[in-house]
Amino acid sequence: MSEREPARGTPAGSPRALEPVSDVPHFARLVDLGRKRFGPVLELQRRLHAARVADEIPDTWLLVEHEPVITLGRNAQEENLLLPRPLLERHGVEVFEIERGGDVTYHGPGQLVVYPIRKLARFREIVPLVRSLEGAVIEALAVFGIAGERWSEHAGVWVHDEQICAVGLAVQKMVSLHGIALNVSTDLSYPQLINPCGLPDRGVTSIARETGRAVSLAEAKLALVPALGKAFHAAFVETPLAEADPDLRPNSQGESPPSAKNSPL
Repeated sequence: MSEREPARGTPAGSPRALEPVSDVPHFARLVDLGRKRFGPVLELQRRLHAARVADEIPDTWLLVEHEPVITLGRNAQEENLLLPRPLLERHGVEVFEIERGGDVTYHGPGQLVVYPIRKLARFREIVPLVRSLEGAVIEALAVFGIAGERWSEHAGVWVHDEQICAVGLAVQKMVSLHGIALNVSTDLSYPQLINPCGLPDRGVTSIARETGRAVSLAEAKLALVPALGKAFHAAFVETPLAEADPDLRPNSQGESPPSAKNSPL
């Protein structure tokens, strides 16, 4: 079994969380997409990423609940898909190969997914970025009386031997995309479809299972968003998609671009 790190503090020798360079929180957009298919949100992430690289937009965080989908990261092994892709897709589960780190992950209803489109000041901030995300999740879980833990060998947040939050990021041109997936009231039968994160001997759990009651995504957001703001020293401003997405902004005459009419979001 992996050596675990306690939920409180950062053990000696472990990478630290991000440290603010100023006492003044920085402005960041927060866009709540509701429930959406993965493909259009992936395209949105990539548009926002390009805009953030070009300094056309501030840091932008997306909140979303996905329809059933399996994503394979850069290190994914095909054998961690336990059913053939055509069979998964016939049952309404899409499969995507994407640029994030990690192995195989499931997203679906009852799961709160957070995508930080965030500029890093230095390349060495990548591991602290992961640690800060994990720390925010651990703080949010404490609101529900759940003791989340880190493992030294695998990214994510765990409750005993079971994963409650997956972490998988990509950093390109010093801007992050992809992010975390927190099981709130997720159908926990999904390991029948995959070996989550490529770990066949580890189970999964959710906030609802650990608390023994129904928990809404709205409750989870109320706990997680302030924890993220604290961890990243960010002042979140809720922003409508039409304002955040470069492809949906009106032109100088106030007219919506043609792509706005056909947007799947």
